[in-house]
Amino acid sequence: MIPSRVISYSPAYTVVPTYECFNQCAYCNFRAEPGQSPWLTLPEAEGILQSLHRGICEILILSGEVHPRSSRRTLWFQRIYDMCKLALLFGFLPHTNAGPLSYEEMAQLKKVNVSMGLMLEQLTPKLLQTVHRHAPSKLPEVRLQQLEWAGELRIPFTTGVLLGIGETQQDWWESLEAIASIHQRWGHIQEVILQPYSPGERQSWDAPGFDLLQLPEIVATARAILPADITIQIPPNLVQDDNWLLACLEAGARDLGGIGPKDEVNPDYPHPHYQRLQEILQPAGWKLMPRLPVYPQYDEWLSVELQESVKRWRMR
Repeated sequence: MIPSRVISYSPAYTVVPTYECFNQCAYCNFRAEPGQSPWLTLPEAEGILQSLHRGICEILILSGEVHPRSSRRTLWFQRIYDMCKLALLFGFLPHTNAGPLSYEEMAQLKKVNVSMGLMLEQLTPKLLQTVHRHAPSKLPEVRLQQLEWAGELRIPFTTGVLLGIGETQQDWWESLEAIASIHQRWGHIQEVILQPYSPGERQSWDAPGFDLLQLPEIVATARAILPADITIQIPPNLVQDDNWLLACLEAGARDLGGIGPKDEVNPDYPHPHYQRLQEILQPAGWKLMPRLPVYPQYDEWLSVELQESVKRWRMR
């Protein structure tokens, strides 16, 4: 649990093994066509990690998806695994979000990640007829299965909902209730992100951004639906009005997510600098505090090696 007037964030840097993705979500500003985006090599990743300053803790391994039946799936997965190992070698704490994985892939990545994540987005299947028409891995049952497997494997997990992609208000509550139900079985969900859809330059879908005036009320309802030990996260780069960001915090949000040089998923919306966030939060009585990508109550779920890596950070 985060103390009442403390807002947390993770000092993070995103490493992208590949932007290629076999899904074609209509609102996506991240993906590249398969075969049209070079994969990041391990020497390139090493060069990136060597250049990072000591204040960064989390390395978010964020990847487009190679089809599960592709001949390159094994190579893709190994690249992600090796980049996590490399991040650990440099003293960082990896957190992977690479789309739906098999149970065996998740079990393997647990060895080299302190936490993992996957957005539920929305539970309603009707989006498969619209924005997810060409996105096979956005099947709601596939994403729910990931949350279940993460619980079975005792992986500290982040998930969330995407707001404003064609769903209804009732869909919001049903998606949040599904997350709450799975957490009540396994107790593994650290954070739920409430992410307002924000248009970008590369998407194919022509729709206005989510109405941020609704966001504080959604935060309040989410706080009532979700168990108290799940932290609600709001991306500050997608809530650019200071007053509405503060209203979301007053309604129950307590985390701002990974703050780094670039939001790869929403490249048109730069993360605010730490100093800028301080200028917003301090006058309103909030204290901004860095955190690790794994919450303390989950440390014992990690391997001995990962616990040692986390312990070094907690002692700083």
